[in-house]
Amino acid sequence: MKRILTLLTVLVFTSAIMSSYAQQLSGKVEGIVKDDSQKGAEGATITLLKAKDSTVAKIAAANKTGHYSFEGVPEGRYLVAITAIGFGKAYTQAFDINTSNSAINLKTTALFRQANSLAGVTVVAKKPLVEQKIDRTVVNVEAAVTNVGSSAIEVLEKSPGVSVDKDGNISLKGKEGVLVLVDGRPTQLSGADLANMLKSMPASQLDQIEIMTNPPARFDAAGNAGVINIKTKKNKQFGYNGTATVGVGYGRYAKYNESLNFNYRQGKVNLFTNLNHSYRKGWSELNLQRNLRHRTTKELESYFIQESNMHNEFQSFSGKLGMDYSPSKNTTLGFVVNGYSNPGTFGNRGLIDISDPNWDFKGRTRATADYHQYWKNLSANVNFRTVLDTTGRELTADLDYMVYDSRNDQVLTNTDFNASDVLLRKPDTLLGALPQHIDIYSGRIDYLHPLKKGARFEAGAKLSWVKTDNNARYDSLQNGREVNDVNRTNHFIYEESINAAYANLSHPLGKKLSAQLGLRLENTISLGNQITQDTTFDRSYTSVFPTAYFQYKANDKNNFGLNYGKRIRRPDYESLNPFIRFLDRYTFNEGNPELKPQFSHNIDLSHTYKNFLTTTLNYTRTTDIIQMIIEQRDSVAFAKRANIAKQRQYGVAVSANHPVTKWWTSSLYVNVYNNKFDGVIDNNNISVSTSTLALNGSQQFKFAKTWTAELGGFYRTGGVEGVMRLKSFGMLNLGISKQVMKNNGSIRLNVRDVLNTMKIQARAEYGNVDARFQEMREPRVVNLSFTYRFTKGKMNGGPKKRTNGSASEEQNRVGGGSGN
Repeated sequence: MKRILTLLTVLVFTSAIMSSYAQQLSGKVEGIVKDDSQKGAEGATITLLKAKDSTVAKIAAANKTGHYSFEGVPEGRYLVAITAIGFGKAYTQAFDINTSNSAINLKTTALFRQANSLAGVTVVAKKPLVEQKIDRTVVNVEAAVTNVGSSAIEVLEKSPGVSVDKDGNISLKGKEGVLVLVDGRPTQLSGADLANMLKSMPASQLDQIEIMTNPPARFDAAGNAGVINIKTKKNKQFGYNGTATVGVGYGRYAKYNESLNFNYRQGKVNLFTNLNHSYRKGWSELNLQRNLRHRTTKELESYFIQESNMHNEFQSFSGKLGMDYSPSKNTTLGFVVNGYSNPGTFGNRGLIDISDPNWDFKGRTRATADYHQYWKNLSANVNFRTVLDTTGRELTADLDYMVYDSRNDQVLTNTDFNASDVLLRKPDTLLGALPQHIDIYSGRIDYLHPLKKGARFEAGAKLSWVKTDNNARYDSLQNGREVNDVNRTNHFIYEESINAAYANLSHPLGKKLSAQLGLRLENTISLGNQITQDTTFDRSYTSVFPTAYFQYKANDKNNFGLNYGKRIRRPDYESLNPFIRFLDRYTFNEGNPELKPQFSHNIDLSHTYKNFLTTTLNYTRTTDIIQMIIEQRDSVAFAKRANIAKQRQYGVAVSANHPVTKWWTSSLYVNVYNNKFDGVIDNNNISVSTSTLALNGSQQFKFAKTWTAELGGFYRTGGVEGVMRLKSFGMLNLGISKQVMKNNGSIRLNVRDVLNTMKIQARAEYGNVDARFQEMREPRVVNLSFTYRFTKGKMNGGPKKRTNGSASEEQNRVGGGSGN
């Protein structure tokens, strides 16, 4: 903590120095815009552009009289662009801000109504499916017809560079450890729970997905592979507006979802809410073939053929309520409350056939597992933003509180038969009750200070505290009575605090070169207490995370970038929890409280040609990598996460987004990477290396005025994920859409996994582990949806508002239920 306080003192002192340094020239630009009836064009969007390259410098909105102004404008040459619904776009003449001309009063600009515009018609701008920006890749969700009826996790698995495995774990460019945010705020979920939430989040609720492989210092250092920010829909109109969506789908079972987004902005107040409900029933099949070998001699002892038919049925209810209040044009106060509930059931019906090394059948076990799960969350955020002066100095703050409660009641029964299918003994039944409670408190403050010649200084601090309480009880059913199973029962409490501070400086280094340097310091203090076993552990460590970004604009066609960042992946709370979760008598998962964090160094070199073709070379080195492994004791196989190895990855990615013709737009992404793992598992040296090709693409076609169609999908060749060798897999999707009701409504139909190719196959072979896995989920799902947009009001840029809260990493590490 002393180091944190010392760094904060340095940051405050540095801010004071920068404040005195920032006495720079800052001009003011103002003007008036009127419509063709000479009334003030209230709500018109005013954009201040740099005259050299038309890049956006500032955005504002006209008031009731049509007046607008920009303050704190640096020295340079500019022009103003003005847009409003139903009117043609207008521009002012270019002008200069300099020492002799720092206050610009522009002539009144007139807007003229477009001849073909009609009152009440909603103008919808068509966004490209994928946008490649300097520091991130942006996926516009509604631009893809094949996203209709999908869930958030299904949208993610089709996004460039993103992979989702059979358990819902997300990786980016072949690397696990992705920090997932929703509207800039962490979900506080990990593993199966994060997957379950994303499965229950309808795509109709989403606006964009931002993919950042090397985020700057103001973001938490968590996320070995980078950050994925899921942005939900918002609106910036005065008056009220919203969207309502209903959808149905059918594969093997029916599914449906409904969502409502509503926004009301008037004067200084903005109210917003969204409500969502979904029902999903699913099916999957998991087959395992295990060759049991002697632990020492590795000689074959028996064959296990396991067949598991799994089904799940879940409902999801979620809601958001928030308000922003702007007492002045420079200050905004806000709060957001989110709630989430996900009750459901998961079941497995399994058969395990056992044979000797000569394939002589020895017996069979019938296994049933039924889980009744309930997961709920309530979170609250209070936020503050103020612009301190005309130079653009800005202060923002967030306070967050989150509470998670879950319960997982299990009934597991195993029945054994001999080779003649004769019952050997009474079925054994294990009852489990696994409640979990998590409290998260977090707060952050950020300061932004513009400097001379376009430079910026940022600094901030964050404090967080988390407590998880897991009290698992297992009982055996003996002669109709429940008897506590003391060997499996466990009460585990984990507490963790993270204290962080950062500083970031960006500065142009001439006309073509710019740089951004950042430094983040994080101090972690954790305490684990296994009450049942009367054992504790505590860890404390402080880490420094530098970031560096360089951009060189060679000419109008070629732009080069070089980025470096150090990242950390802390163990998920679920992975630290030493609970046992059974699939059947011979297969289970368990936590590992001995897990340590992993660290990675990431370097990216990129080139962008004509703003549509981007090529990126990357190199990553990771130590103490956290990876799911399989260990075998006699006939029992169990999976857990462990710090098994170091990893090296290098690769190249190419992204191309381009309109081929007026009616055909193509988006393609190609990534080739090589992963190498070196480590030790159960006293066995492991070295695995292979190259993988990942393809992702979408072809969009527009015919007539209101019809669009899409052909999209992804494909991935075989590769390595930790100790698992995966075979190739992929899917093809088709979709068609039609605008109706004067473009206020849209009907969309799609087919997911047309060719029924989404099958995951893998093999693990090391030490005495020799196993193959095949999983197939519900194939070929047809979805139909209807969306209606309603609005009454005028467009408004609205105040700039930061969407991310203070609990960035913590939400992504919560665990508990499964919701497979």
